[in-house]
Amino acid sequence: MFDFWLADENIIFAAGLLVLIGLFIIQISGFGDFEPDLDSDTASADLGEGILAFLGIGRLPLILWLALFVMLFTLIGFAGQQLVQSLTGGLWPSLLAAPAAALLALPATSLLARPLAYIMPKDETTVVGLDSLIGRFAFIEIGTARHASPARAKVTDMHGLAHFVMVEPDNEDQTLQSGEKLLLVRREGQLFRAISHGDHHLPRLEG
Repeated sequence: MFDFWLADENIIFAAGLLVLIGLFIIQISGFGDFEPDLDSDTASADLGEGILAFLGIGRLPLILWLALFVMLFTLIGFAGQQLVQSLTGGLWPSLLAAPAAALLALPATSLLARPLAYIMPKDETTVVGLDSLIGRFAFIEIGTARHASPARAKVTDMHGLAHFVMVEPDNEDQTLQSGEKLLLVRREGQLFRAISHGDHHLPRLEG
């Protein structure tokens, strides 16, 4: 069995197991919280976003999508080589087997990402342009936002997934407090400008 796994034709699939372990270590170490940045108004960025969405990137955190793809690539590769060996008595060269496994793993990853996205906690960002968050409501999570002193806010995108962004009040003399509901009105780089929804300051009846 080990001779089969470590055969020259299968070494790339054996390496996939090592990559999978590496991705797991990255995830548990906390360095896996990143997403691709496709924020652009160009047609090429829109096309890239569409392709990534089709492949299932954005339904899962990127690091988990990569782990799923590598796992399927490895399993499909080994299974395919085992089938070839049983039929022909030999193995496909890795230059042929690896692209074939990758082509099968991509749609399989996209297919499996959909049900996995439903059972995972939806607290990761999805692949959307930052400008798509303008006009959506957010809540101050940590700190108080003042002019030149942003605070972190949580906003939900059109897919129901959460983004954490830095916000400042759109009016320089305004203060946005922790827990306050905001409307994101514009963006300057990675910083969002917001106005208060207003209900945070309304008197409330107790009891």
